[in-house]
Amino acid sequence: MTYGKDAVRPITAPAIRAQKGQTPIACLTAYTTPMAQVVDKHCDLVLVGDSVGMVLHGLPDTLGVTMDMIIMHGKAVRRGLKRALMVIDMPFGTYEESPEIAFRNAARLMQDTGAGAVKLEGGVAMAPTIAYLTQRAIPVMAHIGLTPQSVNTIGGYKVKGRGIEAQAILADAQAVAEAGAFAVVIEKVPDILARRITAEIDIPTIGIGASAACDGQILVVDDMLGMFAEFKPKFVKRYAELGTDADAAIARYAQEVKSRAFPSAEHIFGDAPASVVSS
Repeated sequence: MTYGKDAVRPITAPAIRAQKGQTPIACLTAYTTPMAQVVDKHCDLVLVGDSVGMVLHGLPDTLGVTMDMIIMHGKAVRRGLKRALMVIDMPFGTYEESPEIAFRNAARLMQDTGAGAVKLEGGVAMAPTIAYLTQRAIPVMAHIGLTPQSVNTIGGYKVKGRGIEAQAILADAQAVAEAGAFAVVIEKVPDILARRITAEIDIPTIGIGASAACDGQILVVDDMLGMFAEFKPKFVKRYAELGTDADAAIARYAQEVKSRAFPSAEHIFGDAPASVVSS
């Protein structure tokens, strides 16, 4: 591709990898074109996360997200991006069975959506798969600590890596880095462990409920915008209350419809264009 001097150059996985220890990497999820356009202006990396199942489809967890579902949202997000790296989650059941199956599904995700990388959950156990993918031109972002696709085996969305469990999480981080992942998401682990991992591995760490010392941070965009009034994880900072604002706006709209205050004269059309009527 040829770029003019003023063209926007898309961020790549190697560019994210090179930000280790540099300016922190800003990341958010997105699932639609309009949101992707906004996030693209400000963030380095946009994740089409399987959190879409809970955020937009009302699922109780991420396990019901399918390839077709994530591809649909991936295509929508890609249309809204000019510069940020788009990473797309591999749904539950699409990569765990074998590296070969993981490759076929990862290749499909990238071909169908235009994503620049895939993300998968798991540490030591998934290191051979990460190596298999990266050796075949599939950039991989790893995900360790709390891994939501494992909710049924880990007993809920609990903090991971406390006490003797810390060594296993550290081993996971080292394994995915050695396998060739260009970055690793560290979710819901103690600050001291996230700091140690960040200091000891040579790829960027992206924290979510981890530590300010991580090389970057990620949140679910609907969480940080306050789209859910009932649900707020401890690690989420609300930068807006759009859920409350939307509720108030919709209530006002419904009241005005019922009272016939909307539509008013400025929102309806006459028999002739306004310019003709005014003349």
